[in-house]
Amino acid sequence: MVASRSPAAGGHPLAGRVALVTGAGAGLGRAHARELARLGAAVVAEDLDGAAAAAVAAEITEAGGRAIGFAGDAADWATARSMVEAAIETFGGLHVLVNNAGISRPAMSFSMTEEAWDSVLRTHLTGTFAPSRFAAAYWRAEAKAGRPGQAAVVNTSSGNGLDGGDPGHVNYSVAKTGINTMTTAMAKELAPYGVRVNAIAPLAYTAMTAPLWGTELLPAERRAELEPESVAAVVGWLAAPASAPMTGRILAVTGSRVVLWRGWAPDTVVTTDGAWTHEKMAAAAAALGTAAQQRPLG
Repeated sequence: MVASRSPAAGGHPLAGRVALVTGAGAGLGRAHARELARLGAAVVAEDLDGAAAAAVAAEITEAGGRAIGFAGDAADWATARSMVEAAIETFGGLHVLVNNAGISRPAMSFSMTEEAWDSVLRTHLTGTFAPSRFAAAYWRAEAKAGRPGQAAVVNTSSGNGLDGGDPGHVNYSVAKTGINTMTTAMAKELAPYGVRVNAIAPLAYTAMTAPLWGTELLPAERRAELEPESVAAVVGWLAAPASAPMTGRILAVTGSRVVLWRGWAPDTVVTTDGAWTHEKMAAAAAALGTAAQQRPLG
């Protein structure tokens, strides 16, 4: 259960703030919603499964917090607008957005179906951007009206979006890499309005990672530290004003380990006199090939 507390109790890092969590019906999203409520936030728990969203909201309210469930598809623009409006109308504002909704449709590239490609990119990329777009519009308007809210967005990436991706997950890897770029680009766009945008790349025991349970990545002996609640603690910290000025960053969270990742960086430089020709590129290719062999992306 979520720790009982008075919703107005002082000393909570998110007291008086409002959070919207997508994909909050189970797994990481449920843990995020419960942790944000424990830290003092009023929570809108969104999920495609309305009953699951309502159940999470009920858990929070029964423990003394404030929450509502919201049924809908985070990747639908009208729904994204409505969930942001629901937070503002129900609780008087919005300060935290956690974009967590996601699916997995693994397949090798030569076997990938159109549905598997489109559904994964839509759920992850549009499902992250659409709620962010409407939240950002609200925060920009508030800032222009002289009411900047120290808002925070926490997106959900993956190790597959950081290390070049695993075979059989090209759609998922592309989507998560896109979320990384969305995070850094929107961090720059929204900084003038007092909004920070960061991302996590979590690994935890959830339904989505069930095929990995008991493997080297998710060993049974480390299950306690690899539960979703450990990741949710990092999300709660990123959501709180105390984590400022961190923005535009991706934190990989695996049990007791948090790693700050940075984006693509120059590796090897080759130059030529004047314009490149095929022959000049062939002559320079050895340096590039040696570097690539020594430092492979994945």
